Parts: sequence; C-alpha cells; structure tokens
Amino acid sequence: MTQEIHIVGGGMAGSEAAWQAAEAGAQVVIHEMRPKVGTFAHRTGNLAEMVCSNSFRSDDDEQNAVGLLHWEMRQANGLIMSTAARHRLPAGGALAVDRDPFSETVTNTLKAHPNIKISYKEITDLPEDGHWIIATGPLTSEGLGAAIARETGRDALAFFDAIAPIVYFDSLNMDVAWLQSRYDKGDTEEERTAYINCPMTKPQYEAFIDALLDADKTEFHEGETAGYFDGCLPIEVMAERGRETLRHGPMKPIGLTNKHHPDEKPYAVVQLRRDNALGTLYNIVGFQTKMKYGAQTSVFKMIPGLEDAQFARLGGIHRNTFINSPTLLDAQMRLRSKPNIRFAGQITGVEGYVESAAIGLLAGRMAAAEICGQTLPPIPVTTAMGALVSHITGGADAKTFQPMNVNFGLFPPLDGVKGGRRGRKERYKGYTDRAKADWSSWLAQSSLDAA
Repeated sequence: MTQEIHIVGGGMAGSEAAWQAAEAGAQVVIHEMRPKVGTFAHRTGNLAEMVCSNSFRSDDDEQNAVGLLHWEMRQANGLIMSTAARHRLPAGGALAVDRDPFSETVTNTLKAHPNIKISYKEITDLPEDGHWIIATGPLTSEGLGAAIARETGRDALAFFDAIAPIVYFDSLNMDVAWLQSRYDKGDTEEERTAYINCPMTKPQYEAFIDALLDADKTEFHEGETAGYFDGCLPIEVMAERGRETLRHGPMKPIGLTNKHHPDEKPYAVVQLRRDNALGTLYNIVGFQTKMKYGAQTSVFKMIPGLEDAQFARLGGIHRNTFINSPTLLDAQMRLRSKPNIRFAGQITGVEGYVESAAIGLLAGRMAAAEICGQTLPPIPVTTAMGALVSHITGGADAKTFQPMNVNFGLFPPLDGVKGGRRGRKERYKGYTDRAKADWSSWLAQSSLDAA
C-alpha cells in the first residue's frame, strides 16, 4: 500500500481505526488537535483519553450486547479492548480501567507502530481527495463542525452531554459508607467489594432531592435547544422527572446490605466506583450534572459519607454533536456527497466508548480494504458490530435519529422465535451464540491482501 489513510481525531474511534488500518498494512496519519487546541472535557494530549466514565460497561458476552461487542472487538485484535485488559480495575461484572495509564498505553502503542504518524494540528476543512476518516467525537471543533454543516446542507444534530465528579478516597467517611458490589457480584473479593456505597434514609433522600431541584445550574445560550441523551442524563433532569426517579435509577438500593447496620434497609444508595489502580480516586456513578461548581460541592456533601469529600474533578456539561448518519452515510460509512471521507465514532450517532471504538474498528478496516482495491463482505447484522453499523447507516428512522448504545433490540429476531416465546436469558444467549459464530466467519472471510 502506498496511499495514506488520514484520521481526524485521536479518541476511541480514531485510535482503533488507526490501529486496524496500520495492522492491515496501510500507512496512517492521525491528526489530533490536542494538546495545542484543548476542549472543555479533556485534560491531556493523550490519545483515547477517557473524559467521562472510566467504565466500558458490562463484560458479560453471553447476556449483554455491549459485552458481546467487547468479545467481537477482541476477536478482531482490537487495541482498545487489549489495552483495557492491561489496566483493568475491579468493578464487579463491568470492565473499568485506570484511565490515565490506559490512555498513555494507547498513545505509546500507536506512536511505536511503524505504519503510524501523528500530526498535532487542527483540521478545519473537509478534504477534497485522499482517504480520510473523521472521528472527532462529540467535541468536534467549531471550524470542522461548520465545514461538516456546510457540506451536508443542514445543521448537525446535537444534544448535551454531562460528566460526573471524582472524589479522593481518603476524604470519604468509611464509618458510614461500605464496600460492596451490587448482589456481591464478582469472582474475587476485590471484585465483590469494587464499589463504595453511601446509604440514605428517606428524610435524607427527600432533602437531597430538594437541594438538587433548587441548586444553581448551568444555563444554555439562546438558541441551544438540543436535548439530552437518556444514557447520560444530568441527575437534576432525572429528579425533575419525578422525586422517585433517582431512587429507581443510579440511587437504587437493591442488592446491597449496609455492613454497618445490616438490619436497616437504605431508602436510597449512592455508589462510587474506583477510578484508578491506586484506589485513591472514585467517581460518583450516574451523577452527571449541570450544577454550577459551588452548588455541586454543597449538594454532594449532603450525601452520607461525603460530608468532608474533596473533589479531584467536579461535574460539568458540554455540547455533543452528531450527524444524521442514516441520510448522509452509505453502508461503508462514507459520506455520500464526498465518498473519500468516512465517519466513525460518536459523531455518527453511536453512544459510548465501546460503540465508538467498534465503529472505528470497522472504518479502519474498510479504508484499508479500499486502498487494497478490495471491498469487505457485508457485516452480518446478526453480530453486535453489524447491528450497530446497520442501525446508523439506514436501519434507524432519519426523522427521529438519536444517539444509540448497542442493544439486543437492534438484532434481527432468532429464527422461529418471536417476542417472549423464549425466556429473556435463553433469548440473549441465542443472540450471542449466533453472533459469535457469524462474526468468526466474517473475520475469516475478511483478511486483506496488503501486498
């Protein structure tokens, strides 16, 4: 291969796309504007920096669609999944990682690859020729965002995304809080005690809800009317939907027993998950917020066990953009009006680290195949990869298109099975067994001749 593949953006999608293309023999240039041009959420110039949660969610590849996606990426020599395994933290059945060493390892691995170069320069226009992958994610720069809008002839769709605060472990009151994973899930004691739990009585919960509703919040500028992605709602928005919403969401008390008072059932529980290998940092699970900083510290210190909490990072909110992929992209994820450009990652309308990296994996492989003069066989829609890419490139209704996590609702029904004729556990196992067989077959058919 003599032509280069240019990848704009070094997040999860861009990093995985670069790795896959380079491993296939292509010459790759990653264009990353950081650290010269920063964003609201990023702290470093590292590639694949985790700006929100440090979790890749469930790692169950038999009963969970995102766990199946993990499995498919591992089978395809995925860089993100292999690096996550090296920096895994105890998190019950979830795949959580030590975020800084994770991104440092991804960065060093890509820098060391003989087929990859990195250019730290902002790209503000859509190139007219060459092979390009736009993987700029939810924080696409203003200049490039405007260029995309001009080319597509419409405004990019958008929603607001929020991040949760991180606290120092040594500032928590463990005489009140306790260590336990929900339902004691995990194969080791470390996994079964992967979360810190802060209990609330009903009066404490009611007072907390009142404080959330009354707190000063970030106001949007005039004309910013985008909605929120349901998987990352600020806690104040959830509280506004009903006083019990949080108690049945991130603050649900089920599957937990307070070791300090085992006979007392908490009315609600706030969970914190380890954020680094040292165990010095914990993030408050599900507590994305748009409260102003001063309000955050006072409201969060109402949580039992967090009375003297010190925050390594407070929460925040930012604009998150994505394109209307069902109308703009073809089955190869190429922009119909400029087929030399592919899109990958969250900007395509997938949601989550794993989904972003998965679409990057496919884009990298597709671009490498194109340079070889080949076309990869269609990705089976029975796989997690295929279901996801099919959704964004035509399966979704363009009029109501919104960001989507991978889920079994995107998969075609099992042969001879409709709705609830099988139990959910059996049905999900059927989906994953079928997907694994079909994905393995697709990989075997998709090797590239890089000579």
